[in-house]
Amino acid sequence: MATTIVHVEVVGKDISKLQDFYANLFEWELDTDNPQGYGMHRQGELTAGVGATPDGSAGHVTFYVKTDDPQAAVDRAVAGGGTLVMPYAEVAPEVSFALVADPEGHVVGIM
Repeated sequence: MATTIVHVEVVGKDISKLQDFYANLFEWELDTDNPQGYGMHRQGELTAGVGATPDGSAGHVTFYVKTDDPQAAVDRAVAGGGTLVMPYAEVAPEVSFALVADPEGHVVGIM
């Protein structure tokens, strides 16, 4: 099964500080031209997003992996001791993914 990391998301309480940090660290140009000010960086097939947590809670980092058979990957994650966080679904035109947590609770997106 072919897999590729296609998106990384960093969210937290202080969106300005996070966006400045990652823009400077990796020399990313973040496009924040959207109502939420969510910063998007595009580099080939890889995208990265830096934004605020919707409820002001502590932040997290999630990586998203594109695979030929997302449901099979979800099934393997659960069979291997992971937890289904969000079933595979279309969340926007041309954007479908599931969220699973590993045995220690780290969330991974499967696209």
